[in-house]
Amino acid sequence: MSDAPKHPLLQVEGLCKSFDGNEVLAGVDFTVPRGTLVSVLGRSGAGKSVFLKCLAGVEQPDGGSITFDGQPLRPGTKAARADFRRRCSFLFQSNALFDSLTALENVALPLEQTTRLSDAEVRERSLEALRQLELDTCCDRYPSQLSGGMQKRLALARAIVTRPELVLFDEPTAGLDPLRRNAVFTMIVKYQRQFGFTAVVVTHDVPEALIASDHVALLESGRICFTGTSAEFSASDVSVVRHFRDSTAALGSSLAALRSGEARQPDPS
Repeated sequence: MSDAPKHPLLQVEGLCKSFDGNEVLAGVDFTVPRGTLVSVLGRSGAGKSVFLKCLAGVEQPDGGSITFDGQPLRPGTKAARADFRRRCSFLFQSNALFDSLTALENVALPLEQTTRLSDAEVRERSLEALRQLELDTCCDRYPSQLSGGMQKRLALARAIVTRPELVLFDEPTAGLDPLRRNAVFTMIVKYQRQFGFTAVVVTHDVPEALIASDHVALLESGRICFTGTSAEFSASDVSVVRHFRDSTAALGSSLAALRSGEARQPDPS
């Protein structure tokens, strides 16, 4: 019989968060099985990034519970929170690279801040992370000297250099064209499989997320209104899922109707 833990890596129950009386999260329930890639979908302004920041500890929720690897992350549980910070990484939407540091220095920073490794060990671990992300020839370059795709890989190298069990991705494809969105999702899936971490990806890029994810969740009106596989999401007849999923087709139908109506307009002359 396997000794592997049976509980999910991350469990969220009734998570609430408000800003100036505006309720953003209204009781979110969310489960992340160990070793999976889970995408959280939702329209702009639905609270996806706030939800991810609550998971990462960047924002303090007003209510509810977050459990990581069976340990509750409550305000007073310093040991559990320290353990969580050691085992979790956060990849920001903007990459959050330090312009004044080289690629190698950017990757080394989390190790310098969170471990007691020697300088030589930090350098070797950082170089290995850059090699794994195919950036070892760019060690001495600054972020401004790298392409957008290379910057994204550099941010991921920094996120995985501590060998985390959980990586949180905040809109990793925001502002990218379709080809680069595909490349980023391919990168996430490739390295999630290679290194075995669990991934939570917040995104509004539905087609790419459905292809890449093991499970998807839809955040709407402050709650998770759907969880399941990509196939279940694509087949769901729940109205809120349909409206979100089929919005592009609905736009096409609306525009086709408008064009058809314009074509039938009589000539005013």
